Amino acid sequence: MFSPRRLLFAFLLLRSHVAYAEADVPAASTAAQADDAPTPEGGAREFWSLHFQTTVGVQAHPSFSAKYSGQNSMSADAESATAFVSTLFADTRLWPGAELIFNPELSGGKGLSRTLGVAAFPSGLVYRVGDPAPVIYVARLQLRQVVGLGGGRTAVDAGPNQLAGMRDRNTLTLSAGRFAVSDVFDSNRYAHDPLEHFFNWALFASGAWDYPADTRGYTWAATADLSMDWWSARAGLALEPQYANLTPMEWRIDKARGLMAEYEARYAPSGRHGATRLLLYLNDARMGSYEQVLNAPERYANDVAATRAFGRTKYGFAISSEQELTPSLGAFLRVSANDGRNETWAFAEIDRSLAGGVVQNGSPWHRGDDEAGAAVVFDGISSSHRRYLEGGGHGFMLGDGALKYGVETVFDFYYRAQITKNINLSVFYQPIINPAYNRDRGPVQVFSGRLHVAL
Repeated sequence: MFSPRRLLFAFLLLRSHVAYAEADVPAASTAAQADDAPTPEGGAREFWSLHFQTTVGVQAHPSFSAKYSGQNSMSADAESATAFVSTLFADTRLWPGAELIFNPELSGGKGLSRTLGVAAFPSGLVYRVGDPAPVIYVARLQLRQVVGLGGGRTAVDAGPNQLAGMRDRNTLTLSAGRFAVSDVFDSNRYAHDPLEHFFNWALFASGAWDYPADTRGYTWAATADLSMDWWSARAGLALEPQYANLTPMEWRIDKARGLMAEYEARYAPSGRHGATRLLLYLNDARMGSYEQVLNAPERYANDVAATRAFGRTKYGFAISSEQELTPSLGAFLRVSANDGRNETWAFAEIDRSLAGGVVQNGSPWHRGDDEAGAAVVFDGISSSHRRYLEGGGHGFMLGDGALKYGVETVFDFYYRAQITKNINLSVFYQPIINPAYNRDRGPVQVFSGRLHVAL
């Protein structure tokens, strides 16, 4: 239905139509419209833009100790894996305050052990897909409307999915279409983008937020973001997948949906930027129940998927905080939890998560565009989730056949070197203690390299 060729043709046709229409629109027809005057940096207002990125990641781990392995275990033998993702960012103005975003994406490759055996998986480039062959798909097809609410004027810099110009400081932003809900919620300036910063799943998003998404991290959603002076409030509704961590989406929102609400406060103690966000969420989907399978393991073959039914919910919270400590050093903290009664449906098999770290740019050693980071993640699961895995059950990422429970602990150390304006190279070291919450396996030492090109 949405072939990349047809979407690109439609995008170019719409762009040509809008170019003629905008020529007759007065520059100050509405307060929400950006000025045609140059930005403070001297650049003109953009009416359309094209950007591109490609990122390649290589990971490996040596052999490690394991008393046993199951169908979803990380391999105890030495292995390596390579994955990549390439994205075209197309953005165009439609009418005052409105933009159409179209992002076709190409990805391929695989994760270590087919992206199994670790709850906080160590590569943000990989997905739980069965076929590693490269495939093209639509990542974003999004209509975004910004309504200006006064508060003075501010410049918007050019960038991927962002057109240069001027806008009001206070805004209401409405978005609808296909995109990642993490584009809008759960942001953190030091731990949010696995293409350039920390690589671990529980660092680019809050680990216990089972956010609505297909297996590649995208969904169809509608969101509203009100930003006023020092605070913001956001809310959204998104489609859930029909099956756990797979591609088909459930379009019957009366049967399944994800609801999100977030409040953000911004502050600047001693002139240093800081922000804290509180996210509340409620997912409703055709999930399986851990308690139901635990009460009758033989009836359900000890498989939570056999108990799936509409009306099952998962609710929880996520707190994300960031603080600039010096002009070159920042720190962050993420805390999240969910009720853990029903199976993980879209993101990671994590019911409790605590993550924190620091990021230092290279100014002290005269390489201001370089960056170094150090973080740690502590993850856990609910009692029923734990007993299910202890009895030999499995989810879409975990299942060693047995379990000697322990908190999964993952460290993420990286150094990113800026080679040229458009190319950077990163190296990572991620030791994993109690992979998949299992004290009978590991620790695992994961080494990674990442090449990122952005145009």
